[in-house]
Amino acid sequence: MRELEVPPGVAQDAAPAMSASRSRGAEGLPFATDDPTLARAAWSRLAEPADAVAGTLVAHLGAPAALEWVVDAVRDPARALRGSAVEPLGSAVAADRLMEGVARWAPRLERLDPRRELRVLERLGGTLLVPGDGRWPAGLAALGPEEPFALWVRGDPDLAAATARSVALVGARASSAYGDHVAADLAAGVADRGFAVVSGGAYGIDAAAHRGAVAGGALTVAVLAGGVDRFYPPGNQDLLRRLADGAGAVVSEVPPGSAPFKQRFLARNRIIAAVSCATVVVEAAWRSGALSTARHATRLLRPLGVVPGPVTSGTSTGCHALLRDGAAVCVTDAAEVAELAGPYDADATPAQAPPEGTSAPGRAGGERSRRRIPAEVEALGEHARLVWDALPARGAAATDALARTAGLAPGELLAGLGALELHGLAGQEGGRWRRVRRDAGEAGRGRPPS
Repeated sequence: MRELEVPPGVAQDAAPAMSASRSRGAEGLPFATDDPTLARAAWSRLAEPADAVAGTLVAHLGAPAALEWVVDAVRDPARALRGSAVEPLGSAVAADRLMEGVARWAPRLERLDPRRELRVLERLGGTLLVPGDGRWPAGLAALGPEEPFALWVRGDPDLAAATARSVALVGARASSAYGDHVAADLAAGVADRGFAVVSGGAYGIDAAAHRGAVAGGALTVAVLAGGVDRFYPPGNQDLLRRLADGAGAVVSEVPPGSAPFKQRFLARNRIIAAVSCATVVVEAAWRSGALSTARHATRLLRPLGVVPGPVTSGTSTGCHALLRDGAAVCVTDAAEVAELAGPYDADATPAQAPPEGTSAPGRAGGERSRRRIPAEVEALGEHARLVWDALPARGAAATDALARTAGLAPGELLAGLGALELHGLAGQEGGRWRRVRRDAGEAGRGRPPS
């Protein structure tokens, strides 16, 4: 591995920010840095959302040790880079990128104390979730180093159960009456089919989707760009407060006191896409932020649907572009959205909100639901099941993408694909693999032995 070198000027830029903070305790910070929960809460303040350098460092060292390493790196960058702890990162994160990160994080060390923000959250009746908690949404792992360090939640804290069967409905803030009507109708329809609704709490399509879900009696999750102590936008305060009071959840990856701004709006879109089984864009103009959510869904190999609009409507030009480019499929009603997100199990218990005036019920982490795997796939073994689950519901995917999604070695992936292909459940087109839908007459042929 090449030697990590300190980029010129980093030590001079970073050291002043740390001089005062080191005087506040042996570790330079006023809280216990060896507490994993406190450390992750601190990282959610220290680094901006989707900071892949910070995420890589935390994944390598663990949140407490990564925090302590930053404190030492601000004080003595050369010594910190020579330490054996970060040497394995040399090939993944170049030294200059790592120290650029330190320079970004150093100014926030001066006032860093997550205990203050946790006290605010406690006063609000909220919950802090971190990876490893049974209530943490499993889909966030697909973000890799961009996975949030923590989630600050008001309302139902069991996001794993709420999002295990969920649909993201997003779209334009300056929506039309047509878009609002369609979004509310789709939300109520998927709610009837047992899906929770995820959106961004914004004006327009987001608000219509949340209201439609509430009307349908389903949980709905709003992912905010700012702290959960300030409901934004102001015109949606009553709606967001209703979610926080039990009709769902209001969630943010940044701590209380954090202001919403453009970078955080764009970053939160990856969370909306990652926690949902499918994303549907109801209305979107050429430069709509909803297209950011669509891009994240595509990158994560999540099913993507769009609602067509009038060809004369500027608020649907982005939707039509997604259709024209083949990035999404056309959906026109709740049944098609539910099909996009996964098979409907009539016996499944919908993710319902509690009756008005009552608190959200708790759910054990082990009770989270998942998409139903066909019995014929289950009979083919674990590799086939994991591959089947990784195959997109619509479209096709390359083997390298499937391996990342399924978490399988290349040989294991090929074994699973081979078993599915042998029994007519998967097919290959131009080097990309897709699910094969069989009619009732074909279902009895090629069935795996019991």
